Parts: sequence; structure tokens; C-alpha cells
Amino acid sequence: MNPEPPATLPPAPRRAACPRCLRPQPTCLCALVRPTAHRSGVLVLQHPQEQRQAKNSVGLLRLSLAHCEVVVGERFTPEGLAALLHRPGRQTRLLYPDGPAAPAPQVPAPAPQQAAWPVRLVVIDATWRKSLRLLLEHPALAALPRLALPAPPPTRYRAIRAARRPDHVSTLEATVQALALIEGPGFDGAPLLSAFGQFVDTLAARR
Repeated sequence: MNPEPPATLPPAPRRAACPRCLRPQPTCLCALVRPTAHRSGVLVLQHPQEQRQAKNSVGLLRLSLAHCEVVVGERFTPEGLAALLHRPGRQTRLLYPDGPAAPAPQVPAPAPQQAAWPVRLVVIDATWRKSLRLLLEHPALAALPRLALPAPPPTRYRAIRAARRPDHVSTLEATVQALALIEGPGFDGAPLLSAFGQFVDTLAARR
């Protein structure tokens, strides 16, 4: 008499996801979204590992900024990257510090007509090690004019995610600070930063 095959357990049901923020319903971000007026375009190049992080801040940023595009990847073709970085009538700036490992390029000042164009801000969403690798492996990215943040305020992110240096902040905080530099007093990122603080507090309370 042949023994019966062992019973197999049915697969665990997948948790329902919010169709807007794409997160599981218990961690839905939609109540924290703060529509924030801005003129500059934002392109976030997100490392695939960051996309899967529950602590990642880009989801809230994308939903709060009308002109925010998120592209997930770590290797891009020269043609595909060029199409992402450059848009007609926009001057592109990379949000990244100048440093020995990846010095900022020497670029000529834009022509007077181009200087008046709105900015397309490129932001890398990755750990510092992975962001440096992305920069070094893509010459077109490394060649962009840089925008660096002057002494950013302490991050609230530290409550849920370790930072190697005091000036390391979340992608959301860095982007909001950069937009404030670019657009001046007309840009108000305070409500979005406050919502991000609530996001951090909620995750910290679950730990």
C-alpha cells in the first residue's frame, strides 16, 4: 500500500494593495500625501532594492509632487539615459555632492536663454555606495551640472534608518530642500516634510 503524499499547504493569501500608492492596505500612504506646488521637474532614478523598502520615502514624494517621475533601475543604455535626463526647454541638474570619489564636472555657464529655463532635477535614490556606483558607471550622469545641499538640517529618518554621516538625509528631504533652493520663497515644502515626519513616527512605532 503506497503512503499518501504529504499534504501541501495552500499559498498564503497576498495582502490587498492600495491601487494608488501600491502599498499593502495597513501601510497605505495616501492619507499622508500633501500636494505641493512646484515648477521644476523631478526625475528619481531609484535602485531596485530601494523600491522594495517599506521605509523608502519616494512613494510619498511621487504622490505629492505633480511633476515627479520615478524610474527604477541600476544600469541604463546611453540612449535611454539621455532621453530620461534631457528634455526640451529644461536645464538638467543632478542633486549630488561634490567629493573626491566623484568630483563635480567643470561645465560652462548656460547661455542667457537657457539660464531662464526651468530645471529638471535628477535625484538618485539608493544607498551612498550604490549611488556612487551608478554615477561612475554612467558617464552622462556624472557629466551633469551638480546641485549640492548646504548643511542640511538633521534628518528625522534616523529614527528608522541608520545614516553614516550627519548630513545624510532621506531622498524626500533632500528633494524638498533642493526645490526650495531652486524655486525660492514661492516653494513651500513644510507640509510635505511634516507628513514625512508622521510617516517616520508611524514606522518607528511599529518596530
